[in-house]
Amino acid sequence: MPVFRYAGNAPSGAIKGEIEAADLEAARVLLQRQKIKIATLKAKPKDIQLKIPGFGGGGVGEKDLVVFTRQFSTMINAGLPIVQALDVLAQQTQNKTLANIIRKIRSDVEGGDTLTDAMRRHTKVFDNLYVNMVQAGEIGGIVDTILNRLCAYMEKAMGLKKKVKSAMVYPIAIITIAVMVVVFLMIFVIPTFSKMFAEFGQTLPAPTQIVINLSDFTKKYVFYFVPAFIGAIIAFKQYYKTPPGKLSVDKFMLKAPVFGPLIQKVSVSRFTRTLGTLITSGVPIIDALNITARTAGNKIVELAVLSIVEKIKEGQTIAAPLSEKKVFPPMVVQMISIGESTGALDAMLSKIADFYDEEVDAAVGALTSLMEPLLMVFLGGVIGFIVVAMYLPIFKMASAIG
Repeated sequence: MPVFRYAGNAPSGAIKGEIEAADLEAARVLLQRQKIKIATLKAKPKDIQLKIPGFGGGGVGEKDLVVFTRQFSTMINAGLPIVQALDVLAQQTQNKTLANIIRKIRSDVEGGDTLTDAMRRHTKVFDNLYVNMVQAGEIGGIVDTILNRLCAYMEKAMGLKKKVKSAMVYPIAIITIAVMVVVFLMIFVIPTFSKMFAEFGQTLPAPTQIVINLSDFTKKYVFYFVPAFIGAIIAFKQYYKTPPGKLSVDKFMLKAPVFGPLIQKVSVSRFTRTLGTLITSGVPIIDALNITARTAGNKIVELAVLSIVEKIKEGQTIAAPLSEKKVFPPMVVQMISIGESTGALDAMLSKIADFYDEEVDAAVGALTSLMEPLLMVFLGGVIGFIVVAMYLPIFKMASAIG
């Protein structure tokens, strides 16, 4: 839809901005509805954008959404009308995709839609949790408060994700370096030893022969490694998109020896934080649990939460069916039970989430401390085996000469 730039006077004073409309006359009508006396109104020149596939330019990141939500909340709290606040945000938002979406939302709100309905049309940016919380805010007349809670929730979620990623970066980096070093040795160093040993015409020790065979294999098929690796990743992603694939992978991840406990803590933190935020915002418990299930990030947790929904519909509490699910520790179940009995479930869920955030911090630290020596031993063992294997024939000849 075309965008028009305008300047004029509103009841609050001089104003200028941009508005989205079907044509110039439609833009004029929309501005007049807002009681704006138009001084200038003209079509905005279209931006020329160079989009390179794989180099961004089409998405809305979590940080962009947090900044938008924070600024939107501040403007509403300051008494700015929603349409005018959206107009200002559309102009100052640097992410062009988000700016266009804000303009569409503003246009829909101007046309008589609620903010909730306008946001619901953009599910790639505003998920069910976001939209339902905004809806609760509109019903209760506390949109600014709800947006503040959304900011706090999203910032906590981003922090949690960052902690988990930091735990993965170190081992991935070490393994990548180890693979690169081994491939370099196999392609450039081992063949030199292989030629030298061939000239001796002696039978090589088993470790040496194994390394030379691996070197020959690597040189022959090295150009197939990268396509095979990429193909394996694509195949895994496609498998993970299927319901059985997601279920089996998520189940394995929860039971994995090293990363399993960390993933469980992250899942519990996300579950309690999401549910607590929704209940605090006034979202009905059934809707809150359904949204929490869809945003769980783990199929096992999602199915566990959905089964709880069915039990609650039958008249049970949250804690009773929750205790049957092994993914939730007994302490969590007990604290939720206390929260339900005291009528402070939202506050208790927030405390559990804070506790498990600290547990994730401790788990990440312990995991990093454990992985460092293990990876160093692994890397040293691989390189050491190759070096010793290459020098075994030399030691053998030296002892024979001696």
